[in-house]
Amino acid sequence: MPKKIVAFGEVMMRLQVAGYELLQQANTLHYSFSGTGVNVAAAMTKLGHDGYLVTKLPTNPLGDAAITHLQRLGIARNFISRGGNYLGMYFLENGFGNRTSRVTYTNRLESSFNTASLSDYDLESIAEIADIVHFCGITLAMGNNARESMKVLAKKVKEKGGIVCFDCNYRPSLWDGGYSKAKPHYEDMLALSDIVIMNEQDALYTLGMKTTKTSREEQLIDLIPKVATNFDIQTIAGTHRTINRDNTHSLLGYMYKDQMFHFSEHLSFPVYDRIGAGDAYTSGILHGELSSFSPKKTVQFAASAGMLACTIVGDTPMSTETEILSSIMGTIEDIKR
Repeated sequence: MPKKIVAFGEVMMRLQVAGYELLQQANTLHYSFSGTGVNVAAAMTKLGHDGYLVTKLPTNPLGDAAITHLQRLGIARNFISRGGNYLGMYFLENGFGNRTSRVTYTNRLESSFNTASLSDYDLESIAEIADIVHFCGITLAMGNNARESMKVLAKKVKEKGGIVCFDCNYRPSLWDGGYSKAKPHYEDMLALSDIVIMNEQDALYTLGMKTTKTSREEQLIDLIPKVATNFDIQTIAGTHRTINRDNTHSLLGYMYKDQMFHFSEHLSFPVYDRIGAGDAYTSGILHGELSSFSPKKTVQFAASAGMLACTIVGDTPMSTETEILSSIMGTIEDIKR
């Protein structure tokens, strides 16, 4: 049976320059709508579940356009509130070679979502239907209103027997006050979470944990079990990504469950559009857990979902379960006829 996946988060307008141009070179922009919540809800819908988004959109043509886009993705609009005038935006410049991609945010703090309050959402109804509720650390950075709504909704879903998923996703540019400001809010969310997406850097810097290990892999194996124990988290997953000299990326997925680590195969692949691959990985973990995959199959499925997301333009993952499983088996055809 399809499960009901609820994602709480901001809908943003993505404004992308053509090709690999810089903003100061470009004279045209392509717009679409995205956001972590959008990506996860849409990806889970493509994987056969019912995806819902909890958000607030402005009462103007921008909000109308965003609603239309969400409906095309199959996202239910039951919990979308309307009001206010502004939509958060970001500008994307694609990196190439040694030049990294760059995201520039604008208008976020004044957006309808980030000025919304608890009264804008029917949290009781949301908690009643949610099998999983997904939250992101990006939203946690936005301000007290969003933080309060996140924590209250997480508690309500937990009380009703639902699963709480939290993606740490710390963004330095969004936290005025840095790690010390973020830490107590992250600790609150981790204490409410059943499934967490994080890596050793989140443990080291956001949570301030210590280790004598030096390599990323050793730090991961040392710190992640301690986080799981400290916050009573059933599953912690994430990725290690590297960029190769030939501009391909390499990805290793990991999952810590039942006091054991499980790793995917190392995947190396060319990248068409990098944004949203992490949300595809998260969705793969959630789908594997809901589908009673083995931990090994779940982490391999999630890593392949993240890889395929890099082949699709736009933030939102679009791959089906069949396509992801075919990728794992190496049975993707040159041309599907």
